[in-house]
Amino acid sequence: MAVASRELEHLARCDAQLVDIVKDIKLLSSLSWPREARERFLAAWGRGQPRLPQVSYETPSQAATIAQLETLKSRLDSTHPIARYLRSTAQSYLTAARLLESLGTPEMTAHAIALYGKPGDSLAGGKVNNIDAAQHFIAVTRDYDRVQGIHEADYSLSAETLQKELSSRITPFFDRHQVSVVIDHDLASKAAAGATRIRLRGGTSFSEYDLNQLLEHEAFVHSLTALNGREQQHFKSFGLGAPRTTATQEGLATFAELVTGAVDISRMQRIALRIIGIDKALNGADFIEVFRFFLEAGQTEVESFNSSMRVFRGAPLSGGHAFTKDTVYLHGLMEIHTFFRWALQHQKLTLCRYLFAGRMTVNDVIRLAPYFDEAVITPPYYLPPWMKKTNGLAAYLAFSVFANRIPIEELGEDYGFDDVAVLGG
Repeated sequence: MAVASRELEHLARCDAQLVDIVKDIKLLSSLSWPREARERFLAAWGRGQPRLPQVSYETPSQAATIAQLETLKSRLDSTHPIARYLRSTAQSYLTAARLLESLGTPEMTAHAIALYGKPGDSLAGGKVNNIDAAQHFIAVTRDYDRVQGIHEADYSLSAETLQKELSSRITPFFDRHQVSVVIDHDLASKAAAGATRIRLRGGTSFSEYDLNQLLEHEAFVHSLTALNGREQQHFKSFGLGAPRTTATQEGLATFAELVTGAVDISRMQRIALRIIGIDKALNGADFIEVFRFFLEAGQTEVESFNSSMRVFRGAPLSGGHAFTKDTVYLHGLMEIHTFFRWALQHQKLTLCRYLFAGRMTVNDVIRLAPYFDEAVITPPYYLPPWMKKTNGLAAYLAFSVFANRIPIEELGEDYGFDDVAVLGG
């Protein structure tokens, strides 16, 4: 699947234009809420007089950007794998631009769903959906809590301490780039990562689990793939955080937590609860009702507010609408886990390495694989430590593939007790 020099030049020019056109589209930062919104809401809640938060958004016209992206798309042949990648990325940013124009209105929900999907979407294989997965993890967490009790770490780390710890581990790893760790008091999530900066939410307590999760998730996936994408010789758009790649990115980052033992059951519960929270909002629950849902699920008032804010950022707060991005964590995890298992069975683990060469989807990697062989697309310079040791990864995947064939529902009789006894009932 050789690329002629003239064709490569055309694609590279389109890529450069794409990077330039979308440089000012900052979707997540445009959705951020001021810290005062949380303080006012929790103060009113504490007085027993809850009120919907008052949030406004800037919605500058995206007409020029939309027109440029439409023109660029028309120059890309959707039958060519690289052109298809660029065209799909341009379309992703088109949808993001339209979402930005509709912030705070009911119209934004359709754009969010187009970018990230919604609760109820089928997972890889089509037999279950992301709500099924969320309910499973919530049920397992509830049963575990009933028998064992879920305990946070005996100590907590401040954002400043975590900043120092992460910096000390990241600096020697990224030997060709500088990745800084900074504190941001207005951040909606506990952390967020770009190519050269990882932000931590100020005024937040972190555990040792958080430290390892953020290292594997933010640094060794999000920052790593962005930097590898920027190192591409011809296609710098591989370094973009295009919304269309979010599910794969978050799935890969959460999978990294899983295979390194950095994830804990409370983390899986939080991810699952967000899907249910989004589903409630889409079905009419307002901000206060979703806040109560998270509160009743065991989150603190501050975390319940932050979780609800993630559901409603950019959306009307009165119910029926939501920003659906947080559906991608479980959805992406299941997709990546399935893809890695498939790659092992078909002796294609090299494709899994290619996932780290930039911000791509699983389908992108499969379609673009021949261009890695031709060096049109550069293999990843950085790889997470766990991906460098594929013998251990292969052992994990091989066990997972076979273990999934054992129906645990039928094991109770073999062990001499039924499922209720297993759960401590």
